[in-house]
Amino acid sequence: MKKHFWVFFIVMLLVLLPFTVWSKGQQEKGAVKLTIAGRDGGYGKAMQLAVDEYSALHPDVSFEVLKLPGASLYEKVVIDMKNSVGTYDLIMIDDPVATQFQKAGWLANLDDLFKKSGKSLDSDIISTAVKLGRYPYADNGALYALPHVGNVELFAYRKDIFNKLGLSKPAKWDDVLADAKMIKQSEPDVYGVVFRGVKGNPIVAGFLPIYWAFGAKVLKNGKPALDSPQALNALNFFLKLKEYAPKGVAMYNSAQVKDALYGGKAGIVTEVWPSWVPKLNDPNESLVVNKVEVTTHPGEVEKSSPMIGVWLLGIPKASKHHGTAFDFLLYITGKEMQVKMADEFGIAPTRDSVYKVSKLISKYPWYPVQAAALKNAVGRPRTTKWSELENIFGTYLQLALIGSMNAQDALKEANAKMTEVLE
Repeated sequence: MKKHFWVFFIVMLLVLLPFTVWSKGQQEKGAVKLTIAGRDGGYGKAMQLAVDEYSALHPDVSFEVLKLPGASLYEKVVIDMKNSVGTYDLIMIDDPVATQFQKAGWLANLDDLFKKSGKSLDSDIISTAVKLGRYPYADNGALYALPHVGNVELFAYRKDIFNKLGLSKPAKWDDVLADAKMIKQSEPDVYGVVFRGVKGNPIVAGFLPIYWAFGAKVLKNGKPALDSPQALNALNFFLKLKEYAPKGVAMYNSAQVKDALYGGKAGIVTEVWPSWVPKLNDPNESLVVNKVEVTTHPGEVEKSSPMIGVWLLGIPKASKHHGTAFDFLLYITGKEMQVKMADEFGIAPTRDSVYKVSKLISKYPWYPVQAAALKNAVGRPRTTKWSELENIFGTYLQLALIGSMNAQDALKEANAKMTEVLE
């Protein structure tokens, strides 16, 4: 029996050894499979386009692409990176949570990968978007992710109504208030202004372009700054603006704002996202074809200050394929692929030159405005506690909006709650 065992063992060794050597040789030649954790919907389709075209150029690289809802994406990548499993080679990151990943040391340093590749960061990528991938958040912070989708808030108004009333594009938020009042008085079937009022993220996102333009800060030197005169001025203004909004605006979310916009019920909309704009001129979706002007936000004490909402791409430190993942990262964020993704799926570019491509401007006439907004955009505070802070801020903003608290008390209590969280 022992003799038969050793004969069997030697035969199997002779059979498997050539396969093992061949398999190792294939890996050394560069046969790699990259696993990407990304978003669903249009983002997933755009990712698949990039993957398919890259695979055609690099037959030795294969891909598995997970197309996930936002919450599921976050959960999966956090569990994986926290335990250094290394399942994913590239991940999509919603910019407010980037700081959590960067501070925890879960992402590969792209500055190091640039040096190894002999390449450098392209200055064509818009700097406000690039900064969101740096840690600490600054022009000279280490780079841990590149901007993939350049979402930014825009501002819109009914140009037919503005022309009829002799109004021009609002330069300041005070102009918006006066214009909304005039629209309400002269157009009984149209709301003067529409915005999101649901507590939490919706009302905060809608309010921040006003808040920042009034010179207010959410955090200053790492501490809550909601108890400032600038913050109080901004919130008092917001409550005045409410007088010309729908009665139920405190319960308005994206669906209600878009319905008012597409249905011709909104004279001014203070928060419009790039993905909303194409349907404005689709007669199957909109009653205001060629009647809406999409533009940048007004300023006040500060210049126009829209909120940026970029999706980033980063390489987990635990990935076993940094080099190949980095090469694909440069490919998907390159100009050629950004043009294709914008053209086929409406993905918001992060490169200045893409916003100047003539065929894209013909298709998306608001692109010059979107580029200007992105260059002036402000990022949400870079803190690992942003989700908790946003919920607190949004809760007290809505309490002020519905009249349960006055502006000063709402800001004071929100500031105290935020302080507790940060301490």
